[in-house]
Amino acid sequence: MRGSKPIYSINKMRKKIVAGNWKMNLDVGEAQELFKAIIEIEPAKGVQVTIFPPAVYLDRFLTGFPSVASVGAQNAYFETSGAFTGEIAMQQLRSLGVHAVLVGHSERRMLFGEDHVMLKKKTDAALKNGLQPFFCCGEPLEVREANEQEAYVRKQLDESLFHLAAEEFEKTVIAYEPVWAIGTGVTATSQQAEEMHAAIRSWVSDVYGETIADKTTIIYGGSCNPSNAAALFACPNVDGGLIGGASLNSADFATLVAAETWTI
Repeated sequence: MRGSKPIYSINKMRKKIVAGNWKMNLDVGEAQELFKAIIEIEPAKGVQVTIFPPAVYLDRFLTGFPSVASVGAQNAYFETSGAFTGEIAMQQLRSLGVHAVLVGHSERRMLFGEDHVMLKKKTDAALKNGLQPFFCCGEPLEVREANEQEAYVRKQLDESLFHLAAEEFEKTVIAYEPVWAIGTGVTATSQQAEEMHAAIRSWVSDVYGETIADKTTIIYGGSCNPSNAAALFACPNVDGGLIGGASLNSADFATLVAAETWTI
């Protein structure tokens, strides 16, 4: 499908990110202990750590993070203000000092009905308010089994991300998360991950040019753990991970960011 598209080699200058998505887990005491453990972790040189805790903990975690780390929000709404009970505005997050926000996570798509139009609005609102979108994309099992994953993911990007001007797009991170591998214990093979990441990078090149494509950070989400991280992160187009379950264990998370796991 990609034909003569360029095959990208490992770009040592491309930002590498290991992000922990805690989802709706941990009480305040547990969250505090995990946070304390994570800020003591020494990541590999050039690897950025980003934590996405539940929103109720954001304020208490925004101080004390080392310079190689940042705190992001798992979700936010695209409206500026108003009668939207339970929602959080992008500018409210930014006023706290939040740096990033997840957009389009498969659980938001599936459980809360967030469609391409809403995700486009969220992406725009995040950038307008100085937040870095971690744009999530990925296919369900039935799409993978039908070998239609590239068309499916390309549509997600076309509808919600590729409308951005080049200078806006350069501020985003793409997270590929095969839905069939999230929380299931099943992980895409390093070859499957690399093939999709390479396809995504080639589409970015189609829209924004090879230079921007080569600089775009694309991370993998989907049961990434200490046993498979080194193989995944060694792929030329995999620039880190969006980590779910393993981010709730400080020892596992430390392994994912350690120099021994990376071939930088």
